Amino acid sequence: MAKPNYSYEKRQRDLAKKQKKEDKRIRKQQPLDSAEVTTPTEDSTTSQTSEIPPDAT
Repeated sequence: MAKPNYSYEKRQRDLAKKQKKEDKRIRKQQPLDSAEVTTPTEDSTTSQTSEIPPDAT
């Protein structure tokens, strides 16, 4: 019977842990990036909305 290779299993666990940590870091960073992108868009839609009522009156 073959003996278990514990160092391989440990390495795989460590790699999985690193990958999970990296994914979490990216997830945390994305809301900041998307918030910056939506802020100028909201400003431009607000300015467009404020331009429409003077034309209507």
